[in-house]
Amino acid sequence: MSIVDLKVPVIGESITEVTLSQWLKPDGAYVSRDESICEFESDKATLEFPAEASGKLIHVAKAGDDLPIGGLVARIDTSVAKGEEAQPAAPAVSQATTPAPVAEKAAVPASPTAGHPSPAAAKILKENEIAPAEVEGSGRGGRITKEDAMKAVEAKSTPAVPAPAAPQAPTPPVTPAPATHEAFSRNEERKKMSRMRRTIATRLVKAKNETAMLTTFNEVDLSEVMALREKYQERFVQKYGIKLGFMSIFAKACAKALLEMPDVNAYIDGNDIIYHDFVDISVAISTPNGLVVPPIRNVESLSYAEIEKEIKVLSEKARNGSLSIEEMQGGTFTITNGGVFGSLLSTPIINEPQSAILGMHAIKERPVAVNGQVVIRPMMYLALSYDHRIIDGSTSVTFLVRVKNLLEDPIGLLLDL
Repeated sequence: MSIVDLKVPVIGESITEVTLSQWLKPDGAYVSRDESICEFESDKATLEFPAEASGKLIHVAKAGDDLPIGGLVARIDTSVAKGEEAQPAAPAVSQATTPAPVAEKAAVPASPTAGHPSPAAAKILKENEIAPAEVEGSGRGGRITKEDAMKAVEAKSTPAVPAPAAPQAPTPPVTPAPATHEAFSRNEERKKMSRMRRTIATRLVKAKNETAMLTTFNEVDLSEVMALREKYQERFVQKYGIKLGFMSIFAKACAKALLEMPDVNAYIDGNDIIYHDFVDISVAISTPNGLVVPPIRNVESLSYAEIEKEIKVLSEKARNGSLSIEEMQGGTFTITNGGVFGSLLSTPIINEPQSAILGMHAIKERPVAVNGQVVIRPMMYLALSYDHRIIDGSTSVTFLVRVKNLLEDPIGLLLDL
């Protein structure tokens, strides 16, 4: 017998532990070399773990276990050839009572991944109370993808159109009883936090405890930005195949202000300050597993269309759980948009080791005074949280005012004025 130990590989410099989120191959199954056998959930992403040899798979760790880098996950018995792995014994059946078998075409064995949802798909199905067995997977080996889960949710929420029936006597409409919560319920449920949620919690507490964080606020009139988008949106889409959103305009305004005020684009490393001559803006993206902040690199050198395309790619990867570790690392400044969820005002927490983060919020029409007249304008509150150890109050206020002025004069921003 030849046994190969499968251990958690080195994933990234800052990652010391992972969670085995789910097995893709059952215990005792035959696996081929480089075939994915399980999924690891790290601090930053979900990764598939391939087999290092062909043979019979022997589970060592269980789904949900936390494993250190180098920890034993499974073993592979390479002396077992395909088709020789142990099969469950068939129950004995009396020949006298068993009818003669009917010749049938041999069935093709199902892939072990068939019917198994990806982490994102599993969360969607659970939230909508849909059993994986009810969903047909279109992924590799019949695996249920996020798109399959979304289609299942849509199918569940869209009632089937009934065939026309013969006219019947009208009956009074029946109002369905609303879902009610059990009166005086005292039930509790304990669930283990996901690896990503635990990391988010740890980093947020660390940022609050280890930085001198303050927040300054301002408001911006987005009349000119909205007029610009309305005027050029159709031509922008025709030329670049993507819409001109608010995020690319905000990112370019921040990039210009950050290069003008390098302290806001720097971070503290021990007794040193690390400055950058580039701007990598991390964009907060909400996913089923939590918030991720992959950076868009060299925003100062990208066009608006390139920024929008990069945001779209990163958002799709984040929600599909396919962001790589490299795509999650870095960033010199962060933008988060709570306005998409309806937030009017908030104080975002710094994304360490960065020194500042800009919070966007909902756009609301409000009466404001312009040249002595009260007019209705689309207004947004901006919040800049910063580390007071490196950024002075005057610098933070000046930075936020500069971003405000650039947004209120987007033509000047386009002309790099």
